Amino acid sequence: MSLLHDAWKDTLGIAREPLVKIGSTDLTLLRLLGLTLIIVIVWKITHLTRRAIFRLSTPTTDPAVYLLSRLASYFVWIIGILIGLNYLGFELSSFAFLGGAMGLGLGFGLQNILSNFVAGIIILFERTLKVGDTVELQSGVTGKVTEINLRYTRITTSDSIDILVPNSEFISGRVVNWTFSDPIRRTHIPFSAAYGTDKERVREAGIAAAMRVPTTITDDEERKPEVWLIRMGENALEFELVVWIDQDAVKSPGTTHISYMWELETELRKRGIEIPFPQRDLHIKNSRLTVAVETAQAVAPQ
Repeated sequence: MSLLHDAWKDTLGIAREPLVKIGSTDLTLLRLLGLTLIIVIVWKITHLTRRAIFRLSTPTTDPAVYLLSRLASYFVWIIGILIGLNYLGFELSSFAFLGGAMGLGLGFGLQNILSNFVAGIIILFERTLKVGDTVELQSGVTGKVTEINLRYTRITTSDSIDILVPNSEFISGRVVNWTFSDPIRRTHIPFSAAYGTDKERVREAGIAAAMRVPTTITDDEERKPEVWLIRMGENALEFELVVWIDQDAVKSPGTTHISYMWELETELRKRGIEIPFPQRDLHIKNSRLTVAVETAQAVAPQ
């Protein structure tokens, strides 16, 4: 027993030996082990707190619950950090200078981070943006919202590219939310036909093409596919295929547009409808120019 007692005393003595001295505080192995235990406990409390909060989640309260869980996690970690620093022997009053420096930093270099943080809280509280929504930003970014954090929102494009957009962009810029209220949307597919083409044949071809795409809404009488003649262009009659598409198609606008263009070309070619291309007719009225051309041809070496 005495050997075990002596070994324990020696171990405690080693653990209490200062490893590093920071200011007037000695960092020992025992304190570092205690700090590790505090971090594990704080992490576990944070995990349990978030699980308890998420049990309150419903389809209508998901954003608010997510925000509450994030804020609760930050609060628990802040308390844990303060407890850990106090356990290490740091005087918390000495961090007043650090707090002032952080406030000064927020006023200058960290104001963008603070604005994104506040914008994230606004987004989650207002519920104008939800995970799963398809959005188009003023900057040109288009895709599905896959994650909303307090600093940024992750948008995944149709090419599976993740774009991290600062939350302030959703507050200060224009945002088109394609799935905010009604998941069904109307899309316009432009195409053209040569002058002299029967408009009814073009209309039949457009509607037939729309019916061949499975994402077209066909069971609603007020949302049937239509073909509009929108402009008499310089080289062709310009039409639009106007169709209502379901939620899956709304989430993939690029793929949807390609599908309708593919079927349109197939139907127009099947019905013999010419797809025009820019062309010019050159009429020469100067007789002298004509004579000069004929003379040049006559004296040209054979």
